[in-house]
Amino acid sequence: MDFSLTEAEQDLSELCRDFADREIAGRAPAAWERAECPTDLLREMGQLGLLGMLIPEEWGGIGMTTVGFVAALERLGHADQSVAAAFQAHVTIGSLPLLLFGTDEQKDRWLRPLAEGRMLGAFGLTEPDAGSDTRGISTRAERKDGGWLINGRKAFISNAGTDMSFGVTVLARTESTDKGPRFASFVVEKDTPGFTMGPKLPGIGWKGLDTRDLFFDDVWVPDDHLVGDPALGLGQFLRTLEVGRISIAALSLSLTQAVLDLSLAYAAERKQFGQPINQFQAVQFKLADMATELEAARWLTYRAAYLRDTGQPFLKEAAMAKLKASRLAAAAASEAVQIHGGVGYMLDSPVARFYCDSKVLEIGEGTNEIQHVVIARALGC
Repeated sequence: MDFSLTEAEQDLSELCRDFADREIAGRAPAAWERAECPTDLLREMGQLGLLGMLIPEEWGGIGMTTVGFVAALERLGHADQSVAAAFQAHVTIGSLPLLLFGTDEQKDRWLRPLAEGRMLGAFGLTEPDAGSDTRGISTRAERKDGGWLINGRKAFISNAGTDMSFGVTVLARTESTDKGPRFASFVVEKDTPGFTMGPKLPGIGWKGLDTRDLFFDDVWVPDDHLVGDPALGLGQFLRTLEVGRISIAALSLSLTQAVLDLSLAYAAERKQFGQPINQFQAVQFKLADMATELEAARWLTYRAAYLRDTGQPFLKEAAMAKLKASRLAAAAASEAVQIHGGVGYMLDSPVARFYCDSKVLEIGEGTNEIQHVVIARALGC
């Protein structure tokens, strides 16, 4: 298969590389150290049209392909994982539910400012007692006064608490039937009465990503805040999550490429026993394995993106790409620290920052254990 980028995809990739090298690489590490989300960078990305990457032009986006999105995310994540994580969450689960299932009025009201980069999108799924078990969600939405009354709590939600966040699209249980619970998605805007947020959560990585718990205490929203079919909300979100898995795979590729580049440079400079450590077979084999596995994961990811762009089923391939690429990123980051030795263990080194960021890739957008389940079911198990 030919995965050569089109001219438009190549232009976008180069734009993202230039912006990442010129702006993100120099400014994002300080935000990571301060554990602050650099919304100034995200706003600048919005001005370049990047925050509407997968949204058609009629709703304020640039209508880029999934392959182009993967190529762009590789460039951005190579400079900083927190900024790239905020970007990909906005572009996928933060925006696509409105694109795929929203009404024209909802798209004009909420999707357009998201696509134009004036607001930042978020989706609330995970709860303290529900994440992988999506049917275990306890947040409830009940009919009341021509709208819906929402009560519950969401955990580890990204992008909802920044100064450019519009609020959150939240998944809630609506009713129970003989066939099980039903769920629906609702837009809850930032200043809605009863909607509050906890403090920014201190993770071991992605420190520049705004992640918080969200609380819904008698939050009332009108009917026009319901997104999609009130009986099919879970399936609608899972459809969006398939794209999110491709984006996490792409983010994993970017991290692996970054730690490989750092390791290659360091191994050429660092000397032991009178010669650069890249002359020792133990180091050479680590670098060779990293590079080989990266190519395998890269083409698996691009194939999943290609299948989506051509309208073919891609559920299994997206899960495979996420599983393969995220495992590789965590392993490659560990090997990169090993190659750097004591220097790599110090938090002020770039490779240590990527090491801290790597673990969450095996957790976010569906844990790797869930990816095994998805793949096994697709194989007929």
